[in-house]
Amino acid sequence: MIPFLDLKAINNQYLEETTKAVNDVINSGWYILGEQVELFEKEFANYCGTKYAIGVANGLDALIIILEAYKELGLFNVEDEVIVPANTYIASILAISKAGLIPILVEPDINTYNIDFDLIEAKITQKTKAIMAVHLYGQVCEMDKINKIAKKHNLKVIEDSAQAHGAVYGSKRTGNLGNASGFSFYPGKNLGALGDGGAITTNDDELAEVIKAYRNYGSHKKYVNEYQGLNSRLDEMQAAILRIKLKYLDVDNQNRRQIAEYCCKNITNSKIILPVDSHPSPVTMKNHVFHLFVIRCKDRDNLQTYLADQGIQTLIHYPIPPHKQKAYKHWNDLNLPITEQIHNECLSLPMNPVLIKNDYKKIVEIINEYF
Repeated sequence: MIPFLDLKAINNQYLEETTKAVNDVINSGWYILGEQVELFEKEFANYCGTKYAIGVANGLDALIIILEAYKELGLFNVEDEVIVPANTYIASILAISKAGLIPILVEPDINTYNIDFDLIEAKITQKTKAIMAVHLYGQVCEMDKINKIAKKHNLKVIEDSAQAHGAVYGSKRTGNLGNASGFSFYPGKNLGALGDGGAITTNDDELAEVIKAYRNYGSHKKYVNEYQGLNSRLDEMQAAILRIKLKYLDVDNQNRRQIAEYCCKNITNSKIILPVDSHPSPVTMKNHVFHLFVIRCKDRDNLQTYLADQGIQTLIHYPIPPHKQKAYKHWNDLNLPITEQIHNECLSLPMNPVLIKNDYKKIVEIINEYF
C-alpha cells in the first residue's frame, strides 16, 4: 500500500535533532512561553518576512484571535461581515462565526480552487470589514487583485495560510501578503509539529500587542487582564520541534513541487483534471507548495475505489462543502454550483516530501490505466 501520508517517515528524517531538542526542553524546566517559543517566533517571522510571528495553540485559534483582536481595537463589531471562499475547509468559516462575525461565501475559481476575485466586489456591503484569502491546497491567491479590492473599499485582508507555509507571491511569502495571517502546524502540514500548534504573522504593531495578550488570557502581565482572551499558547516542546523543521521547509517544498511536476507531465488520462496554472505570473506552479495534490474526476468515487484496489490510498478534501454541513443548516439550500462541483469531483493523491520516485511513478501509471 502506498499511504496517503507517512508521518513517521517524514519525522524520522529529523529524529536525532528532535530527540535532542525534546530532551533540552525537558531539562530546561520551562514549558510554556519560554525561550523556544521566543526563538521560533523570531525565526518564523524572519522566514515569512514579517515584523511579528506570535505562537498560538492551533490554526483555528490563530484566525479567531486575529478577528477578536480587530474587535478589541474597535475596527470590527459583532455581526460585521467577512468575505470567505465557499469551498474552503470549514475552519476558515468557523473562525469568523466564533468571533461573532458573519461569513459571506464567495464561489472559487474552478481552475485554482481559490476565491474568484471577480466575484468579490458584488458581495461587499456597508457591513463588510475584511476579505479572508485562503491559500487552498498550498496555492497562493491572486493577492494583488484582492489587495486592490480591499484598498478600494477600506477592508482588511486576512490570510488563511494553514496549507501554504513557504508559498511565494511575487517577492513575498504567504503570511506577509495581507494585514495578518493565520498558520496551522497540525502534524500533516508542510511545516508540521508533533501535535497541534499555530501562529499569527503581521506587520501591525498595535494588532500584535493585542494578539500577544489575547492568546494568554487577555494578559500582558500575570493576573492583570486587559481583554476577555483565550488560553491559546504554542508550547515549548512544539516550538523546539518546529525550529528544526523550519530549516528544511524550502527543501521539502521543492521536493513536493518536483513530484507534482512529474505527475502533471505524465498523467495523460483524459478523465483526469490536473492542477492548472490559469493565471499569469506571479502565480505559477513554482509558487505552489502542494500541501495537497488535488485532481478532479467526474466519477471520483469509482476512481478512488480503483486506486484503493491497486494499493494507493487517497483522501477527499473535502467531501461535504461548508454550506451543506449541519453546523450551517441555514445555508443548506444555497446554490453554489462551482463549490459543489469541486467537492463532488476532487481527489487528493499521496503527496509528501519523502514520497519515493518508484511510488509516484506507479501512481501515474495506474491512473493512466483507469478507464
